[in-house]
Amino acid sequence: MSRLHLFDLDGTLIHGSAAAIEISRQLGLEVEIAELERAFAAGELTTSRFAELAAELWGELTEAHVAAAFDGAPWLAGIREVWAEIRARGERCAVISLSPGFFVERLIGWGADAARGSRWPAVPFRERLDPAGILDPAAKVRIADELCAQFGLDRADCIAYGDSMSDAPLFAAVPLSVAINADHHVRDVASHSYRGRDLRAAFALIDDRGRKHLR
Repeated sequence: MSRLHLFDLDGTLIHGSAAAIEISRQLGLEVEIAELERAFAAGELTTSRFAELAAELWGELTEAHVAAAFDGAPWLAGIREVWAEIRARGERCAVISLSPGFFVERLIGWGADAARGSRWPAVPFRERLDPAGILDPAAKVRIADELCAQFGLDRADCIAYGDSMSDAPLFAAVPLSVAINADHHVRDVASHSYRGRDLRAAFALIDDRGRKHLR
């Protein structure tokens, strides 16, 4: 049976941080992005408004900044090994994130079959950000359905990995889920929970060696 493994990015594959934080750190804007993150977590900003304000902060952003942010992010260990194992089994893996696509899509080079993020202008920004291109939590389910159609699968074949409230709709839509360093929004509803910094250990909760978990 083939499966589709769906990974969140911020707080899940990146331990204790997010693409926006890592990008802002390269620009010396840690304080400013922390305030936006606080407001978003408190429900004071929508995902599109957060993106608009972040775009204003990142007016000097270059590809070099993005590359440095990606390379320097605190990634979980074992990501490429887990994705290689998934693909060796004939299964699929994808990343779905609310973060900018220009950051998320770099994970294709690590072995993801697909990487979907919010639609932002190309870096450096020469166009205004279109709020309509910014994803919200519900969009994760829509994109999962699109990927299922692309790969000839359905929701029953999906496993979701995430850490926070933005992952809750996807966790509710698929039969198996792994909460990774998660808050209560998904930890309390996940099939399995993992705390640590190695994706291989989280993956071991649902892999073929633990087949009993899938029945």
